[in-house]
Amino acid sequence: EVIFFHCTHLAMQVDCVHRLPMPAIRTGRFVQVELRRIELARAGRRVLRDVTWRVEPGQRWILAGANGAGKTQLLKLIAGSLWPTPGGTAVRRYLWRGERLNTPREVQEEIAYLGAERQDKYERYAWNYTVRQIVATGVHRTDIPLESPSRAERVHVDRSLHALAIEPLAERNFLSLSYGERRLTLLARALASRPGLLLLDELFNGLDAAHRRDASAWLERSARSRLPWVLATHRIEDVPASATHALVLERGRVVYRGKYARAPLERYLQSRPSAVPRARRTRGFAARSIVRLSHAHVYLDETPVLKDISLHVRAGESWVVHGANGSGKTTLLRTLYGDHGVAVGGRLERAGITPGVPLEMFRRQVGLVAPHLQAEHPQELDVETVVQSGWYAAIGLNAPAGVAARAAARCALQRFGLTRLRSRPLRELSYGQLRRILFARAWVNEPKLLLLDEPFAGVDARTRRNLQQHVAELASRGAAVVIATHHRNEWPARTTHELELAEGRVRYAGRVR
Repeated sequence: EVIFFHCTHLAMQVDCVHRLPMPAIRTGRFVQVELRRIELARAGRRVLRDVTWRVEPGQRWILAGANGAGKTQLLKLIAGSLWPTPGGTAVRRYLWRGERLNTPREVQEEIAYLGAERQDKYERYAWNYTVRQIVATGVHRTDIPLESPSRAERVHVDRSLHALAIEPLAERNFLSLSYGERRLTLLARALASRPGLLLLDELFNGLDAAHRRDASAWLERSARSRLPWVLATHRIEDVPASATHALVLERGRVVYRGKYARAPLERYLQSRPSAVPRARRTRGFAARSIVRLSHAHVYLDETPVLKDISLHVRAGESWVVHGANGSGKTTLLRTLYGDHGVAVGGRLERAGITPGVPLEMFRRQVGLVAPHLQAEHPQELDVETVVQSGWYAAIGLNAPAGVAARAAARCALQRFGLTRLRSRPLRELSYGQLRRILFARAWVNEPKLLLLDEPFAGVDARTRRNLQQHVAELASRGAAVVIATHHRNEWPARTTHELELAEGRVRYAGRVR
């Protein structure tokens, strides 16, 4: 059974054994994949070109390449959710339990694929089951709970939770979790399925330092078995020492395939952190208030997530919000935007919003980039429509966009290098391309406030630098910025303040330390 991880480092050969006590693993239960001369076209555009690759038991691969290189499409093709373009001498073959299979149908349930699309699915369909229930669906290999697990299966689920140190989340509802906690839940679900092949697409997105160590430790322990995995990533620091091989894609073609030690990854993975930004004092903007929280409590599913939070953001300030997974960062940003209300006794004040003024008027001055937006946008929408919708602070359009919205969208598309993608539907784009589209959508109104929730997750190093420059430019013109991130090297160049959260409470708030 296989799980592919989308990771920064190229493939490493690893025998994947986790600490889940499970039956003795036999080589025959793992899945071997062979691709020869594979082509993939979507909407008439070639995505993969002449791809030849073999993944064997005992190998642990890093999959690298820039955004749009075809990494996610390749993983989905192996997992069986996409079919290669027919014709020629192309071969897609699977070897499992001594049988040679020419299609993935018979072996599809043995391949565990963890990526942004599966995570977004729960948000899109409002599947708000408990963590324990979701991990149990891995045992039964279903999307949603259809039957109660047996006693032995419950024990196995508990071991899966323990393997990733997320037992405290077991009774929490999935949609009340942070992005990183959701990612770990779905990894536990994948492990509970006892896969024959594991495909991991950007596994470490949204994970704090402690949970990154837990996930990395599991990958290292996997080297004790023959479980093959593929991890796609854009960060060199996310590559486990147990990686054995690497595959590098460039514009849909394989440019390197072989031992990890010889892989030319410097061009494709961020090899060293950027300099930590120095704090800068703002001048001329600080008197104007943008948004202010006073003694705010916020509840989700009747659970207190934010507790007695006070925060005052002024024009020209750049705030970094940091803290462990589940500390309340995403809830804070969504509260500022207006997705969550403040309990009685607290106050939330927004510039220009007085009784009788619709919240929409504030939202149209705010640029929002967050993972949940990618889940909420229907996949059939084209890029230009998504960017235009930012003008109205809406998801999609109820009527054709006006002249001003169309003109602003064209400028934003050009600014972020997306003009050639404007007519493409979202379902055909990579995660990194989708993130750039959200940036263009956020910029369409030249916002006075930027709310950025892990905005650089899933983007390659070059794109990350470009997006950081856009943030810095907007801040230099007086916009306020509030960004939640786990990476110090993603702090804006004009960072002025930081807010550290711990279990929903303020641990530190003030000038950047």
